[in-house]
Amino acid sequence: MPKTLVDIDPDLLEEAKKVLGTKTIKDTVNGAIAEIVLRARRRDFIEWLKSDPLPDARDPEVMKQAWR
Repeated sequence: MPKTLVDIDPDLLEEAKKVLGTKTIKDTVNGAIAEIVLRARRRDFIEWLKSDPLPDARDPEVMKQAWR
């Protein structure tokens, strides 16, 4: 994993540590990045669901067969 020199706001870092429950700067930064990525994936998934990708799921007969 490459090392990167970054200036980090110490107050935000401490708050992020509390929110994420981390102890080290490395774990906090990696945890924050992971949270951002997961948030974007969730947003994309919600947008996908809004596009009605599973129209058969609204059909009671199809769902009745699915639960057999």
